[in-house]
Amino acid sequence: MNCGLCPRKCGVDREKAAGFCGMKNGLRAARASLHFWEEPCVSGFGGAGTVFFSGCNLRCVFCQNKEISAGGKGKELSVKRLREIFDELIFDGAEVIDLVTPTHFSHLIAEALKEEKPPVPVVYNCGGYESVETLKTLEGLIDVYLPDYKYADPVLAARLSSAPDYPAAALSAIKEMRRQTGDWKLNEDGIIEKGVLVRHLVLPGHIKNTLDCIDVLTNAFSEKNVLLSVMSQYTPPKEPLSFPELNRRLTKEEYDEVTGYLYLLGLDNVYVQELSSAKEEYTPEFDLSGI
Repeated sequence: MNCGLCPRKCGVDREKAAGFCGMKNGLRAARASLHFWEEPCVSGFGGAGTVFFSGCNLRCVFCQNKEISAGGKGKELSVKRLREIFDELIFDGAEVIDLVTPTHFSHLIAEALKEEKPPVPVVYNCGGYESVETLKTLEGLIDVYLPDYKYADPVLAARLSSAPDYPAAALSAIKEMRRQTGDWKLNEDGIIEKGVLVRHLVLPGHIKNTLDCIDVLTNAFSEKNVLLSVMSQYTPPKEPLSFPELNRRLTKEEYDEVTGYLYLLGLDNVYVQELSSAKEEYTPEFDLSGI
């Protein structure tokens, strides 16, 4: 296949070589397990049945999963094995099936879901840099979309994720996601059954970007359209970056400015975090468990 699954449309024949995402055509994942650190409506009490796929179509300089997103760590698996993993996670008590960084394998994930849709909600957990055309091929297979909206500024998106078209591409993608799922809905246990939950990670030194992202999202969607999650959990990589502002954690004053702005807007559809959420132990070990 000459790949055009994401907005990069790198055109690489992934049967023969790796695309921009670093992956060839076959499925590859680094971990499958119950994960308890998603938003409460995703993790629930039993945990999210999370599959961490290898590779990524973004190049975020601050990525906490770099060993799998850029390093390629993982194990090859078949579509049949992926379907078995879904069943095993559900047997273990998963409230949802949580597909993390699935974009570059979306065609194969669709194949697994078409065989037999899981009896729990399927969550498409992505960086937001999605093609509307590809998303349309997933219609009816995904119950919940969990995209990031990282940047409102194309210059910052280029500088930190090598994707200057990210703001426009991600907003178009989120609109398509919401068209497919409709307004968000939680069940009686507080688990999300359908809808869109948009995440934004607050970056130290870039509070204006966060406030601009909030403005973009609140202007595009009403509170009933999408849920928001504004996260304080940024953790600096172990190796210092050439971006000085990103070599520290978020300060209380910075996050207070963000939550204060949310309060002024009077939003009731937003998850926020304690600053104590910025801990390395919240990043799982990519040890091929469950694969």
